Amino acid sequence: MGLIQEFKDFAMRGNVVDLAVGLIIGAEFGKVVNSAVNDLIMPPIGKALGGVNFADLRFSLGESGPNKALKEATAKFEELSAEGSGATEEAVSAAKMSVDSAQKGVDQFGEFLYVNYGQFAQGVINFLIIAFAVFMVVKLMNSMQKKEEAKPAAPPKQEVLLGEIRDLLQKQ
Repeated sequence: MGLIQEFKDFAMRGNVVDLAVGLIIGAEFGKVVNSAVNDLIMPPIGKALGGVNFADLRFSLGESGPNKALKEATAKFEELSAEGSGATEEAVSAAKMSVDSAQKGVDQFGEFLYVNYGQFAQGVINFLIIAFAVFMVVKLMNSMQKKEEAKPAAPPKQEVLLGEIRDLLQKQ
């Protein structure tokens, strides 16, 4: 059997298709929950906390490394480019390149480092809502299975025939 045929057999199994459908629906369900948390649940909580955007709750750990480097590079550039400094054109150009490089770092990482506890709390709330929804779905499915199991199954044909033979033998 060729590789393509094996892949086709694998991909067309019921479990694989069910898994793919579940993943797609789960991803979209996650988007719905995120929207519900971000747009419906968190604004009232933010209002209760004094009108803050919950996702913006954070505390600063201080100045970032790139911001410190930018300040140092800017000071050196200003010193070298000042009149009467005696700096060569190459040194001024190198200092300007250092400023540009440090600015890119600040643009990428920001001026300060923060612990974003508001975003973390929002992620925890998202998780709890999704976990609760999955719990409710599983609970519903389990209750449906119990109802199916509670129905008495028809005895197998062999048992029915054996019962009839027993009854006939008892009559004789």
